[in-house]
Order: sequence, then C-alpha cells, then structure tokens
Amino acid sequence: MEKIFVINGGQHFAHSGGKFNQTISNWDKDFFTETNGFELKYTDINQTYDLLEEVEKFVWADVIIYHTPVWWFGIPYKFKQYIDTVFTAGHRKGIYYSDGRKIENPDVNYGTGGSLHGKHYMLTTTWNAPETAFTLPNEFFNQTSVDDGVMFGFHRMNAFTGMEKLPGFHFHDLEKNATAERITNYENAYKAHLTATFNSVIIK
Repeated sequence: MEKIFVINGGQHFAHSGGKFNQTISNWDKDFFTETNGFELKYTDINQTYDLLEEVEKFVWADVIIYHTPVWWFGIPYKFKQYIDTVFTAGHRKGIYYSDGRKIENPDVNYGTGGSLHGKHYMLTTTWNAPETAFTLPNEFFNQTSVDDGVMFGFHRMNAFTGMEKLPGFHFHDLEKNATAERITNYENAYKAHLTATFNSVIIK
C-alpha cells in the first residue's frame, strides 16, 4: 500500500477558522482509503502533537501532502512553528543529516544533506486572491505563479530534505466568492487531480 501523510496547516485564528482546509483533508480521507490501496496518517497542526512522532510520520510516508492557507503571503505561524520544531527534531533522525557541504569545500553542495530521498510531497494552498491575480498582465503578482513566487521557499525547504515535488493544487477566491457551486467544482477538480497524480508511474 502507498503510505500517505496528510498535514492540515489550516490554523484556527480570528475570522479564519481553518474550515476549508479541514474540508480538503476530509476529501483526502475519502480518497486515500485501504480499498483504494492507501494507508493514511494525519496531523492537524491545531492539535497537540509529539515532535518525534511527527518525525516518524515523515520517515514512514511515501508521500507527504501539505494543506495550508496563505496569510499575508506566507504560511500561518502555527504551521511555521510545526515545520520549524518538527524538522529540527528530525535532524539526524530521518528528515535531514546536514546542509550537505563539506568543510574542505564549503562553497558547493548546499542543500544536499536531506534524508528523505525517494519520497514525494504535494502542496495545496488556499487563497482569497483570484487565480487571475497571478495570470493576467498588470495584476498583483506580475504573472508569477504561486509555486514560483510566494511558495518558492516552501518548495526549496522540501528539496532540502531530499523530497521530490508532485503536482500541487491551488484553491482561489475563497472569501469573496466561496459559493456552494465553487466548492463543489473544486471538490470534483481536486479529486480528479488526486486520481491523475496517484495513478502516475512517478510514485508507483
């Protein structure tokens, strides 16, 4: 069975209750079943967690799936705390061994000391911003994609551990335009994305 570790980074804060990221996580639970050939572990960053148990989940999994809202062009502070503390606990315990450089030649090979080689990750993000803010000329993000812009550092973080990226999924316009029809369309599109991604030879 394919081993999947889902992390719900949808922090409960102010008017952001993390409800949509919980909804996405529930879609995962519908998809990643034993019947479909998967074993699933799950963490909600709003709940108490043990650092070494979380490290063990990264080491155990074939694929890590991150769900996060984007707040002020970054991830929520409790999700950042989760990453900082769990990855630090994973130093020489399975997440990374070093930064990859050697004392005799410290100018090269930075970022090659990860311990999660052979594993993959997938990122989803949720936004108030519409997709057109990233794609249209003269709009806010200057035609720079989510992955190449705001989330570039997040992707390099995962590369530092040795993991390889699977195609992600970004959910847009979820405050001013979060209609029931929009949510249903997103559910169908996301589940189709999972089907296409996890039928891929990449992770088989």
